[in-house]
Amino acid sequence: MRHRKGPAKLGMKSQHRRAVLANLVCSLIEHSRITTTIAKAKVARRFADKMITLAKSGTVHHRRQAIAFLRQKDLVSKLFTELGKQHSDRQGGYTRIIRVGPRPGDAAEMAILEWTGTVVTAPESTTGTEVATTEAVAATEKPAKKAKKASVKSK
Repeated sequence: MRHRKGPAKLGMKSQHRRAVLANLVCSLIEHSRITTTIAKAKVARRFADKMITLAKSGTVHHRRQAIAFLRQKDLVSKLFTELGKQHSDRQGGYTRIIRVGPRPGDAAEMAILEWTGTVVTAPESTTGTEVATTEAVAATEKPAKKAKKASVKSK
């Protein structure tokens, strides 16, 4: 039996898996928050935590190791200058996984992977009035649908 052996394979060959995980970690460094499946988030969390550990020491050797994995020098510089210093007082647990429910297309369980030390603010919407208007329209449509269903049941 193969209980608790090796990494999660995620249904991919090793080169593909490595590229996907490197891209997930790069996106996490760039955007501070990503939405992905729970299985990918759990595996990507391990590599993201390892990159922060490398960034905390900040040596040339660790920078080269990060470049070898991530393959994007601009993101490695952000990792070492911003994120490494941000998490310098923490001993681990640099990321958190928040479950958000199933994906509409295939019902895969989705999660948000984000840094624990960062505060991510939602972008301000320029169309705040449009959101309020659509919520008001949706609120007025729901009772009408219920009334229609009630009349169908009474027949």
